[in-house]
Amino acid sequence: MKRATLFSGGDAQMAAGDLGELLVPYLPTIRVPKSGDRVYKTECAFSYDSPDSEGGLYVCMNTFLGFGREHIERHYRKTGQCVYLHLKRHVREKVPGASGGALPKRRNAKLFLDLETNSDLNSDDFEYEDEAKLVIFPDHYEISLPNIEELPALVTIACDAFLSAKSPYRKQDPDSWEEELQASKHAKTLVQLDNGVRIPPSGWKCSKCDLRENLWLNLTDGSVLCGRWFFDGSGGNGHAIEHYKETGYPLAVKLGTITPDGADVYSFDEEEPVLDPHIAKHLAHFGIDMLQMQVTENGLRDNDIKPRVSEWEVIQEAGMKLKPMYGPGYTGMKNLGNSCYLNAVMQAIFSIPEFQRAYVGNLPRIFDYSPLDPTQDFNTQMAKLGHGLLSGQYSKPPLKSELIEQVMKEEHKPQHNGISPQMFKAFISKGHPEFSSNRQQDAQEFFLHLINLVERNPVGSENPSDVFRFLVEERTQCCQSRKVRYAQRVDYIMQLPVAMEAATNKDELIAYELKRREAESARRPPPELVRAKIPFSACLQAFSEPNNVEDFWSSALQAKSAGVKTSRFASFPEYLVVQIKKFTFGLDWIPKKLDVSIDMPDYLDISHLRARGLQPGEEELPDIAPPIVIPDDPKALDIDESSVMQLAEMGFPLEACRKAVYYTGNLGAEVAFNWIIAHMEEPDFAEPLVIPAFGEVASNGAGAFGAVGLDNQPPEEMVAIIVSMGFQRNLAIQALKATNNNLERALEWIFSHPEMEQASEPALDMVDMENNVNANILAEAGSEGPRIKDGSGRYELFGFISHMGTSTMSGHYVCHLKKEGRWVIYNDLKVCASERPPKDLGYIYFYHRIPS
Repeated sequence: MKRATLFSGGDAQMAAGDLGELLVPYLPTIRVPKSGDRVYKTECAFSYDSPDSEGGLYVCMNTFLGFGREHIERHYRKTGQCVYLHLKRHVREKVPGASGGALPKRRNAKLFLDLETNSDLNSDDFEYEDEAKLVIFPDHYEISLPNIEELPALVTIACDAFLSAKSPYRKQDPDSWEEELQASKHAKTLVQLDNGVRIPPSGWKCSKCDLRENLWLNLTDGSVLCGRWFFDGSGGNGHAIEHYKETGYPLAVKLGTITPDGADVYSFDEEEPVLDPHIAKHLAHFGIDMLQMQVTENGLRDNDIKPRVSEWEVIQEAGMKLKPMYGPGYTGMKNLGNSCYLNAVMQAIFSIPEFQRAYVGNLPRIFDYSPLDPTQDFNTQMAKLGHGLLSGQYSKPPLKSELIEQVMKEEHKPQHNGISPQMFKAFISKGHPEFSSNRQQDAQEFFLHLINLVERNPVGSENPSDVFRFLVEERTQCCQSRKVRYAQRVDYIMQLPVAMEAATNKDELIAYELKRREAESARRPPPELVRAKIPFSACLQAFSEPNNVEDFWSSALQAKSAGVKTSRFASFPEYLVVQIKKFTFGLDWIPKKLDVSIDMPDYLDISHLRARGLQPGEEELPDIAPPIVIPDDPKALDIDESSVMQLAEMGFPLEACRKAVYYTGNLGAEVAFNWIIAHMEEPDFAEPLVIPAFGEVASNGAGAFGAVGLDNQPPEEMVAIIVSMGFQRNLAIQALKATNNNLERALEWIFSHPEMEQASEPALDMVDMENNVNANILAEAGSEGPRIKDGSGRYELFGFISHMGTSTMSGHYVCHLKKEGRWVIYNDLKVCASERPPKDLGYIYFYHRIPS
């Protein structure tokens, strides 16, 4: 909106000189938004108030942050900023005949705010009018706009810039959520090696490690390598970028993202996601036919397959008269464009009392101690979202008497049912290549991403994500020597395989398949879908059965051998999250979902899956590491760059990160993190790493990792690492001496000799837990081990998330939750009482432990 249009006419309330004198003291605090500045003029930082709300929205003329009427005083007290631009949209009934016919909603000079109009109101009957004025605190003195001739020039320019600024969520609208990608400069001239490599549709793993997630196909030589590590726990060891540094091959495509519409392509040289206009040709070089993926097996597009519609109808309970639900806990969430995965997960999360207490229960404290920019604070945005969902403020039933009274007053106060999680999504997805896009995502991956953010941002004395944590005991056995190894790891989700071979309606499935093929040959629509009916007990049995370990190296044989691994629960969580592993790839590279019906129980008992540890008669595998390949050049620098990147992303100096990884023997980011904490006060902390000549001792006395000092004392670096984990110095030295200075074995020695450890609290006071982005690492490093809430293995179902569509890259998510004794369906903004909850078609299930 141009200034001439906006600030035209208007009666001055004061003389020009009076207005100028009134604003002069505040001119140094008034800033003019520049290109790229985010002006939050559509949403409060602490609530879902907007200019549409009854109290309007106050936008700080210095920080560009918006605040509702309930929160503006907090910002004024905290910052001392006095001048705010107050924005309000009024909705009034049109006077009959006054307009000479219906006008389009947004085409009049009374509208200058970039807001959506209420789709529930008929534009023929209602009209909108936007109002802007300056408010000066603490006296709440108001200056109505326009006042272009009376206001100082700086204020006029600032107001004009504020009102014409684009929404900070402009890039996150459904039509343009992500920034427009540019075609790579390498796409047209990319050289592809004729090396005969053909990529199968599944079973991929990194060619340099055993990772099977976040894999990238190099479009020059067909190498399949893992990507970089992300804070949400996903990612890999950075072998894809290492390969680029070695070869210079610039483009790679992420496996699992290939669809008929394209794929995710990254340019290592240009250091950003790019478009590859020739992606179909480049993929065909390795046997991947994208054109074939445009149609399914019967020649019809996915949207044309009628049997798929039944899945959508069943899960969304279409065709039933569902009763809308209103009030606290029954608030819907707007779909921002393929954000239903986020909506479904957050509805389930905030149905859990521990999350309600942590964020909504602590809301006043979180808001009062929020940073100056609360839009960039995780706990603030979690508290805001939780309050929006649970307060009932944005879920009120329509009252006919109120509506009649409002119409009589010629002003309509719209009911703001549902919230738009734009600010929340923008923050938690920032920096993540998948969740920051407008593409559909896997709800399970987002759940883990969220839990990782909760872990990294402690709130209060307890971490609410602890309710999901459990310990998994992995028993690995060498098939030849029969010796075993037991290890434990932390997990948050129980992943159940789909036991297709156990289907109870095999005859029906065979008959359906014959009819389907006949229809395909005759180019007729397929017959009515028959789903495989899988007993839940069969899936549970498949989970408990041993799995083969590929490339198993037996320390008993000191050679590769056949190995099997079984998993059991070393602890049972308070809340058990069960994922049904429905998604896979067909032989034709078409992503597909196993459309099955599983009789998920309302009550679940997995007590028989409790881990038992080393059994009598079992012999442990020797604690011998696989042989290390010695490089031809002994001076070669051996640093795990993926660990370096993890530490650097935490904000530590790059050279310090390299030193930490080097001096801890590439044992991973967690061990290197402890080295950083122990050395960050040293004057040469950020100085470049100087590698000593082979056989020499490093100048700072660190020596080569694992080397024995002249006085037969363990290297000080390893002692410092163990001490930083909370153990006493004498215990660290004793453990290292007992294990020939092997850090991993030393830690195992400490845990296996509890009698040697004197009572002491973990040394966690070295780090400010409120500011430590990796506080969970230190919390787990304490002598008490990982935080768990163990108990019985008996559970009751209280919620599930269902997916409709052919793959995680498309479709729709819906959440069902059991509240106050009845099931409720959460379908984005639509919240209704459920009539037939499709518990057999879910993707992620939420169980709560039954008290003993």
